[in-house]
Amino acid sequence: MSTGGLILVALAIAVGLAGILVPLLPGTLLVWVAIAVWSFTEGDTASWVVFGIATALLGAGVLIKYLWPARRMRAADIGWRTMAAGAVLGIIGFFVVPVAGLVIGFVLGVFLAELAQRRDRRRAWASTVHAVKGVALSVGVELIAALMALWLRYVGPKTMLSFDVMTDILLIVVIGGMGADTIAVRLDAT
Repeated sequence: MSTGGLILVALAIAVGLAGILVPLLPGTLLVWVAIAVWSFTEGDTASWVVFGIATALLGAGVLIKYLWPARRMRAADIGWRTMAAGAVLGIIGFFVVPVAGLVIGFVLGVFLAELAQRRDRRRAWASTVHAVKGVALSVGVELIAALMALWLRYVGPKTMLSFDVMTDILLIVVIGGMGADTIAVRLDAT
């Protein structure tokens, strides 16, 4: 691939990463398409392995992005109407106050919808905080999946799949898993 082509792929990936943070752009899709274009242009086995693994990472990220926060929202009794109100006011806020208005509008929309439903400010605010955490979790999961795919694209499968790297990832998962279980047990106890 030419230098110009690599720059275009890098720009598409950068716009995709920005699209994950500002949900008006198709972030994960742009990252995936950029890696696909690079793989198709390169055409060698290593680039197709990168594309396959990146597809799996991005697909898992999108799946987890929707399932994990949705389960937490249901557990906190936050309905889809509340989230829709937050999304609508978030989009309106984005155009009224660029970028920051997205967050402000979302929080305001969720709070007003919960206040109308629950008629209690403290419960409405607690639900709003829970909804914001769920959205942050969703964005975080998608961003991590995209960054892992990006890392794979620029590091390459030979380095990414080396014994040392896989051992480090295994240790991180095991140690991180122990911490998550401990936190979950503490949260359940309260």
